[in-house]
Amino acid sequence: MTLGIFSASGYRAMAISKSTAGKTLLTRDTFQGVATLTLNQPEKRNALSGRMISLLQEALDELDQDNTVRVVVIQGSGPAFCSGHDLTEIRSATTESRKQLFRDCSQVMVSLVRLSKPVIAKIHGPATAAGCQLVASCDLAVASSEACFATPGVNIGLWCHTPQVAVSRNVSAKHAMEMLLTGEMIDAEMAQRIGLINTVVLLEELDEAVHKLAKKITAKSMKTVQRGKKSFYSQIDLTLEQAYEQATEIMSKGASTAESAEGISAFLEKRAPHWNDPPIG
Repeated sequence: MTLGIFSASGYRAMAISKSTAGKTLLTRDTFQGVATLTLNQPEKRNALSGRMISLLQEALDELDQDNTVRVVVIQGSGPAFCSGHDLTEIRSATTESRKQLFRDCSQVMVSLVRLSKPVIAKIHGPATAAGCQLVASCDLAVASSEACFATPGVNIGLWCHTPQVAVSRNVSAKHAMEMLLTGEMIDAEMAQRIGLINTVVLLEELDEAVHKLAKKITAKSMKTVQRGKKSFYSQIDLTLEQAYEQATEIMSKGASTAESAEGISAFLEKRAPHWNDPPIG
């Protein structure tokens, strides 16, 4: 099964790329300013093969420049969200090509954080290893109650070194270490409690929950959201004093923007703001 983001009509759909067998590995659907990227290799549980990673990077680069898009959603087709790296590919790769695979995957995760649009992970099933890393690298994550999460590399003698980078930046050190040391699956409720995801809903409510969240974001000023996301991640690793110094500089400039002037005026005048943003797709 392939989950769609909305049941409403009006999609602008595009198959991003096909394999030599004609299989569409990654698709993009755009509706009302929300671009949905679907990992579409269910027979491999949407594994992050070298080709899939390359397609994701290309899509993110394109979306970063697309001003008709306000929010990006990442989802998977079939029974799983994403199972992580393709172990068959890893086993047969040379040391250098394996290193390049992990480097390319890391760049995708960095690109998600640096992307000028908020990214929502929509998880309907298992997200393991680099698939869990993908969830942790998104800005927001909404999961069905049937979803589950793990960093199971330790079970096959391969510690999840790269997934731990994103996971340890979402959850506390002890929760991250428990996931990494045991390799055990945790359910969606536990994932929410430890901060890996935002919300848990029933599977049949997943589309609507993501739709409502995305709609809230698309209603905001595009430039304000872009500045805010960049500011959020840039201050995390600073000292407290450095973070406040940077935030003070950015906020003082932000208070002088046209978006701030309109937003404050709208609030004081008890009306909806009118953002001067490009039309959404």
